[in-house]
Amino acid sequence: MHDPNAYILAFSLTLFAGLCTGIGSAMAFFTKHTNTKFLSVALGFSAGVMIYISFVEILVKAQDSMVAAMGEKMGSWMTVLAFFGGIAFVAIIDKLIPSFENPHEVHKIEEMEDAEQAKKTRKLFRMGIFTALIIALHNFPEGLATFTSALTDPALGIAIAVAIAIHNIPEGIAVSIPVYYATKSKKRAFKYSFISGLAEPAGAIVGYLLIRPFWNDTTFGFIFAGVAGIMVFISLDQLLPAAREYGEHHLSIYGLLLGMVTMAVSLLLFL
Repeated sequence: MHDPNAYILAFSLTLFAGLCTGIGSAMAFFTKHTNTKFLSVALGFSAGVMIYISFVEILVKAQDSMVAAMGEKMGSWMTVLAFFGGIAFVAIIDKLIPSFENPHEVHKIEEMEDAEQAKKTRKLFRMGIFTALIIALHNFPEGLATFTSALTDPALGIAIAVAIAIHNIPEGIAVSIPVYYATKSKKRAFKYSFISGLAEPAGAIVGYLLIRPFWNDTTFGFIFAGVAGIMVFISLDQLLPAAREYGEHHLSIYGLLLGMVTMAVSLLLFL
């Protein structure tokens, strides 16, 4: 049983990460231009943090837990299966989403000024709401990853929360642009973006309550290995391609390496 303060911290970090969709929405309304270089480096940084922490920390802890529960051979096999199971889970979700309405397609603030493009786009409000729902669906495993990580290791939870928070900023832009064009209401667009972010802490709580009765070394190992797979897939399939689209190729790689170095140093400081 965890200390009540651990639950409060884990929930707070998950809430923070989820509500960063609101930052993306606010950027769309209060700035005139997308700072593409900053977003490119930031998204690369987020990917670097996620990839490094997944392989060096999360997967290792998952395997230790699995081996303790099942023995070295079976535990190692189950860790690998859970890791690729996490990848398959997110890949299936993405496969079911039409590419035009996928929230991970790159969007820029300048799109709000493009009235002609807005007129050509059909069913914008439906697209915005659908995007918000899809983001909520994506946020479920992300929220569970942040929550369970923070509950197990606060330092790990903080790192994951920051990485996912950066990842959520472009998602806020993706929700806001079509809803704003459909309703001409900044308030309404921000509201739907904000609500989609709330799905992250909500999903984390629901997910944790469902698995809590079965929480043991095996469950922990399976969840953590799956979380590692989810984060690696998000990084390779979504963050790095988006980082390249927003800026120069080298900027995304510099951000990636900076994220890895930052994560490596922070983990060493907590030894």
